[in-house]
Amino acid sequence: QVQLVESGGGLVQAGGSLRLSCVARGIIVSIYDMGWYRQAPGKQRELVATIDEGGPANYAESVKGRFTISRDNARYAVYLQMDNLIPEDTAVYYCKADRGYYGTTWGQGTQVTVSS
Repeated sequence: QVQLVESGGGLVQAGGSLRLSCVARGIIVSIYDMGWYRQAPGKQRELVATIDEGGPANYAESVKGRFTISRDNARYAVYLQMDNLIPEDTAVYYCKADRGYYGTTWGQGTQVTVSS
């Protein structure tokens, strides 16, 4: 069984930065796309950023220029550097891994709170 372990959330003032980490643990055959999603209270879960094995990244318009996604294929890890945070970024952030034939795995979520 594969688990995604997230860390790095917390409380930060507007304009500040946080770095989220997500590491896959267990018996891993392959991981293709990895990414971050978020869900604010009363809203649907939305894509923040994704990155495939080769490195090209995809970002939501609302975070372009402020967030940077990266991954370490050797460690089955994905990171999200979040700069210039705004209160609208407040949400629970979830890591996601596409494992192809073995399905999709989600992390447990980490809270990010941005105060004004």
